[in-house]
Amino acid sequence: MKIPKSDQTILRMLQANSRERLETIAVETGLSVATVQRRIRTMKSDGTIMAECALINPKSVGYAMTFLILVELEHERIDQIDAFRRKARAEPQVQQCYYVTGEADFALIALARDMEDYEQLTHRLFFQDSNVKRFRTSVVMDRTKVGLDVPLD
Repeated sequence: MKIPKSDQTILRMLQANSRERLETIAVETGLSVATVQRRIRTMKSDGTIMAECALINPKSVGYAMTFLILVELEHERIDQIDAFRRKARAEPQVQQCYYVTGEADFALIALARDMEDYEQLTHRLFFQDSNVKRFRTSVVMDRTKVGLDVPLD
């Protein structure tokens, strides 16, 4: 899909700062403020811009640990896959959940305050779910790169 250069610039600037002033974006793109505002509104309504959010440092609010968890389900019926998806979406400590190919069925990025907190999370997500065959956890040693920026040509 070919995205106009002006829209790429708008998206790039909003990825860096979702509160960027319309006037600044207009100068950078060479468009009028009204046109920039209209383009942003269109990109929100068509789903190109999914959300605007604040990035919070987990340690600043007490979440000292990050985990990468690979989950393998016992059965892969669509209703069971959807049930696990709902459970992962509903769990506030799960930051990201991906349905993946390979040995695991899901890959999760999750936060915990400490190991006891992580153990409680595993009970809620895995041990209380008879369809979870196994899960493997890696403790994140360093958050080297964190973000959801999409590369724009």
